[in-house]
Formats: sequence, C-alpha cells, structure tokens
Amino acid sequence: MRQPQRPTRRWRGVDPRGRSAWRRGWPTAATALLVGLLLTGHALLPNRFGRLGSLLETFLPWLGVAVPALLVPALLRRSAAALVALVLPGGAWLGLFGAGLLPAERAGGDVTVVQHNVGDTNPDPAGTAAALRRIRPDLIGMQELTPAALPAYSAVLDPVYPYRSVHGTVALWSRHPLLDDRPVWIRPAGFDPNWNRGLRATVRLPGGDAAVYVAHLPSVRLGLPDGFGSAPRDESVRLLAGALAAERQSTVILLGDLNSTVHDRGLAPVRELLPSAGPALPFSWPAALPVARIDQVMSRSATVTGLWTLPATGSDHLPVAARLRL
Repeated sequence: MRQPQRPTRRWRGVDPRGRSAWRRGWPTAATALLVGLLLTGHALLPNRFGRLGSLLETFLPWLGVAVPALLVPALLRRSAAALVALVLPGGAWLGLFGAGLLPAERAGGDVTVVQHNVGDTNPDPAGTAAALRRIRPDLIGMQELTPAALPAYSAVLDPVYPYRSVHGTVALWSRHPLLDDRPVWIRPAGFDPNWNRGLRATVRLPGGDAAVYVAHLPSVRLGLPDGFGSAPRDESVRLLAGALAAERQSTVILLGDLNSTVHDRGLAPVRELLPSAGPALPFSWPAALPVARIDQVMSRSATVTGLWTLPATGSDHLPVAARLRL
C-alpha cells in the first residue's frame, strides 16, 4: 500500500507546474509586502489628491485584517515565500497597535479621566451621566451638550463633581477645583459665529495644576469630488495647536472628539505638542460597530498609561476612559 505523503515532504516538493515552495505564491507574497509597506510608510502616501493619506491613516489598524486573510492562501499554496513576506505586515501591525491589545483598566496612574461625545439627540442624558460617573473619574470632558440636556447631566454629576465649566456645546466636570476657565476659539473660517466647541480650565489636581482643554473639532466627509473632506477639521486642528503652543502651564491634558485618529496626519500639529496619546485601539465610533477611535485623551508632561472604552450610552460614540501619570 502506498504510504500517505507527509506534510513536510509536500512543502519540500514541487507543485504540478514544477514550482518549489519558494517559487509559488508570489502574488500573495507581493500583496503581503504591499500591506507591510503601507503600514510602515503610510506617512509617505501623498495627501494632495483626495487626502488619501489621511483616509488611509484613519483606518490604518484595519490593514491588519490582511494578515490572517493572506495567511490562508499562503498555507493552502504551501508558499514559503508568502509566509516569510507576511512577517513584515504582521510585525509592523503589532509594533503600531499591539499595545492596544493589552488590558488597560488596571493601569497605574494618578488621574482617571473620561472623554465622551454624549450626542445632541441622546434620549437618556441622566443614564449617560450615571454611566460616566460609575468608574469614579477625576475629570469628565463632554461634547454635544445641549442647553436642554444640561440640567439632567448636572443633577447626576454636580453632587460628585462640584466644579464645572460649560462653554457652547463642550463641558468639563471635575472633582478638583477649577481656578479659571474660558472658551478656546477653534472655529474655522465661514462657520456660524455661535459655533463654540472649545474650552480651557486650570484644574488643581493632587499632583499639581494642569491646563485641561475640551474640544470638538469639525466632522469630516467622504465622497466625490473632494475625497476625504477634512479641510475644516484641519483648520480647527491648527487653531487648537496655536492655543496649545501658547499654553504656559507645563502639564496639559486634552479631552476631545477630534474627528481624527492618532495616526491621521491632520492631527499632527496637536500630536507634536501633546505627545502622549495612548494606543490607537480600542475604537470609539460609531458605537453600534466601532471602526475608528476619534475620541482622544492626549497630554504633555503627563503620560497616558492606560486607555479603554466604556459600555455604550445613548450616544453614537462610546465613552473613552484613560489613566494618566502626572
């Protein structure tokens, strides 16, 4: 009886077309190399046409899906070349996003913060406020707070967070004293004069005073003929960066729906000033099926030691919680 061929022999042999394991599967190998190059060299992709660079960087973590997808044909074809090529995208993805796979809820830190776009059509503001209060953060930054919903949020939060700043549709609740607060003008040219989505307050934290900013940048639009339409957001980023550059407090914390991921080059002017932003994972938007994290906690002279999302509320964003070491 003919003995079945062992798997090792099949890998060492040739296929019906006479190709060895190193000569077959080159389309799969080339695709893996392309994915790896996009992960490692995304900053080199030009943004001139349709802002393709920012579009790629917004969904950059999703390139990791290509690794298991390409692994299947590599194994079926018994292609050593494809398996070796997959090391590049696999290693690049882990280097960029692997930290986001580690548990963050128990990370050490001096301050716990929550960032949440609560949604201007949220049907349950009191329940949302209770959900944010449940993890006992020191600071809560909020966007899309409407005047009609403010009393419901205040009724739940004020007894525990006696210090509050509200400007336009953004707000900050704090366990610790606010020494001052003011709006921050990040309104792009041509927007409604009543558009006010930024504030700054000095908070007397246990480890020292910190300037805390809460911001909500303009949304982006995807479509023809403009492609990834981020011009108003990018202008607002530059205005916010100008305010941060002029900030005299050494410790700065930003809580915001920035409509930007940490790798999106549109956020670069802010990211350069606030280098600690935590991992790109987990995702926060949209709440029903998150595909990106556009809600950010960023800092200077403080380190984001852990970042995680909280259960869904009545908003289309998930709340983002973080711990910071001052």
